[in-house]
Amino acid sequence: MKIAVIQFPGSNCDYDVFHVLRNVLDVPAELVWHKFFKNSRYDAAILPGGFSYGDYLRAGAIASHSPAMDEIKKMAEEGKPILGICNGFQILIEAELLPGALLINDNLKFVCKWVALRCERSHTAFTSLIPEGKILHMPIAHKEGRYFNSKSGLKKLKEKNQIVLRYVDEKGKASLSANPNGSLDNIASICNEKGNVVGLMPHPERASERILSPYMSEDGLLMFKSMINFLRC
Repeated sequence: MKIAVIQFPGSNCDYDVFHVLRNVLDVPAELVWHKFFKNSRYDAAILPGGFSYGDYLRAGAIASHSPAMDEIKKMAEEGKPILGICNGFQILIEAELLPGALLINDNLKFVCKWVALRCERSHTAFTSLIPEGKILHMPIAHKEGRYFNSKSGLKKLKEKNQIVLRYVDEKGKASLSANPNGSLDNIASICNEKGNVVGLMPHPERASERILSPYMSEDGLLMFKSMINFLRC
């Protein structure tokens, strides 16, 4: 098993993800510059958060044309796990590996805080160890994280069960007040139909050690453990 953490110019959460994989979970992981990434060398890939290429044009737009993304698309077709966190989610959207768009937050501001999330789909490479309905806590830190899709696009997401996480209140209700950025239908995370490609705006790597969480939880670690479980099955 070998996991790639792909680095783009402007990535700044790459070492955080690498730390969780290598030091917390003790699994083989490598930091890989985007120009040198090859699908055949790795069993899974994680696109970390940050500001790839300074978020010029649109967040994730330039990185989506990196040679690495051709390899990522091959990886997706082969059914290997791919996780896009924050900017990584934006890149997956821009590369059309996931449907919809990520727009500027409805308050037009950068939002940085902890949020409650409800797991909507356990049958993915990154949520297999998380029961549907379970409430998780993770932090968000973004300005362009408002998920949007057309009416027909949202209908398809629901029909294909591609919504992975929703923003909720502490009681588990997907309310307007629990939505930190105006995302359509309180969507925080989606996946492709097969469930091996997942994108989310919250940062699981920042919620993988109790000392980092105001809730004294390791909810984010469940996503990485799910990936390991998926690879070992």
